[in-house]
Amino acid sequence: MLEVKEVYGGYGKVVILNGVSFKIPQASITTVIGPNGAGKSTVFKAIFGLLDIHAGQILLEGKDVTRLTPREMIGRGVTYVPQGRNLVPQLSVYHNLELGGITVKDQAMVRDRIEVVMDQFPALRQHRDRKAIELSGGQQKQLEVARALLLDPKLILIDEPSIGLSPNLVQEVFRTLMRLRDQGVTILMVEQNAKAALAMSDYGLVLELGQTRMHDRAEKLLADPRVGRLFLGGHIEEIQ
Repeated sequence: MLEVKEVYGGYGKVVILNGVSFKIPQASITTVIGPNGAGKSTVFKAIFGLLDIHAGQILLEGKDVTRLTPREMIGRGVTYVPQGRNLVPQLSVYHNLELGGITVKDQAMVRDRIEVVMDQFPALRQHRDRKAIELSGGQQKQLEVARALLLDPKLILIDEPSIGLSPNLVQEVFRTLMRLRDQGVTILMVEQNAKAALAMSDYGLVLELGQTRMHDRAEKLLADPRVGRLFLGGHIEEIQ
């Protein structure tokens, strides 16, 4: 579904990615883990067209999308949910959803898609007229994901969905992502809560110093003592 091949990139002359390579299959969840500064969020920006790529290639369904703009990536079925809250707090749930389709000419289609995503997220339908700021943290994250779904994406890039959430709300968000996976959406996720994220993922990807260090089934990474040391704040220089 998505293949990143020997990608080097960064911001201007500052290189952060140093030959990242991995593949993820369709209708799967892959969690990206690694120490601070490993290049996790930077990989997402490279895929979505927000980063200078100096070398390498990004393929989506076998087609080269290496230097497409974010608008073009959206047109190819890719959406990006960045870190932190990305809602307009004083607008209603419904109006926040409308903003997700603001670039679409056919607004009737946008309204139809809003109905579809509210069917997927009943809590949003229940609170459609409430301001986003009045929602719980888990509901706000659901709203961000729902907005990303407005254009019926094939691939969602979601960065740190659990930030600021209680453990119960984290599980609620994870259940939402698993439900989307089961509906055929491919999800690539960066998550600070590495153990919990790998436990609900199909695959895991370990980055360090802008390079791919491990890429395997999630359960294998969870069982690997070297990855355990990473969770405890260590490094994985010994991984070959």
